[in-house]
Amino acid sequence: MYSEVSALLEKLCSAKGVSGAENEAAKVAAEMLEKYMPVKTDVLGSVTGTTGDGETHILLDAHLDQIGLVVTAIDEDGFLKVTKCGGADIRVLAASEVTVHGKKPVYGVITSTPPHLSKPEDADKAKGFDDIAVDIGMNAEEAKKLVSLGDRITFIGSYTKLLGDRISSPSIDDRAGIAAILRCLEMLEGKNHSCKISVLFSVQEETGGSGAQTGAFTAQADEAIAVDVSFAAAPGISSEKYAALGAGTMIGYGPSLDYNMSRRLSEIAEKNNIPNQVEVMGRNTGTNCDEIQVAGKGVRTALLSIPLRNMHTAVEVCDLEDIENTAKLMAEYIIERGEQNA
Repeated sequence: MYSEVSALLEKLCSAKGVSGAENEAAKVAAEMLEKYMPVKTDVLGSVTGTTGDGETHILLDAHLDQIGLVVTAIDEDGFLKVTKCGGADIRVLAASEVTVHGKKPVYGVITSTPPHLSKPEDADKAKGFDDIAVDIGMNAEEAKKLVSLGDRITFIGSYTKLLGDRISSPSIDDRAGIAAILRCLEMLEGKNHSCKISVLFSVQEETGGSGAQTGAFTAQADEAIAVDVSFAAAPGISSEKYAALGAGTMIGYGPSLDYNMSRRLSEIAEKNNIPNQVEVMGRNTGTNCDEIQVAGKGVRTALLSIPLRNMHTAVEVCDLEDIENTAKLMAEYIIERGEQNA
């Protein structure tokens, strides 16, 4: 049913862009955004665009970067020592397949100690970064010809359609948010919403949110909606604390979020029969909202989150219907804000 959003997401997820090296992902996202507005790339590498000249200026944000690894050393045997770039999950790294983005892409596997050789006390423990390495099948001399310290590493995984409307892929966090914003812009085509809309596909969210902070400062919008992912229920995870896949976008409530915007998003969702869930945070959100809110003169900010299973792995799982409904809710909110200006 959701072939359009699936096509967008597949193309976005296939582009690589670990924090601080988002060029490939930025190029793909910029090409998609150009359909709706003039596009620029800012100093840090975020993709930005603005359209319209209405009274209310709304910023839509989703982050470009994905989690990965970065090369810290090449040992005397040609193994690559690494550390995480963003929140890579150390528990699932052993035996993972990776791509090292050196002078050319190089296939590699992360080392794993066979269970026969593990110490009994280590059998149920994940190894730390000091104890793992990436094997690219080369000696040190060969490796140094292709790989440099600081090169980024991504996890290999495919865009796979599961049953129903669910898909699995690396980097759904947060290419799903970008896809939702692009679908929102498509839904707004031909509609008289009377709002000025800025879009920010920001870099470096996984490492602190600098792209959102500088992009929001430049935009100086009145309001912002950030679209990210949040935790979906799974076996062993309480469904009381996390959202259900396919049950709709998660509308955030928290100290760094504008309460009136959150309430209005909930009301608009109910009025338009858009499936939605509530996500409550007692402190900051851990998303770009925390940086956007305090940029420049300050920005009223709301958060919409797409439920995601297996976050920060190569097999993240989402439901395409949740992305589509996130787009619908943003579009309806913008249309209503424009009507208030008329």
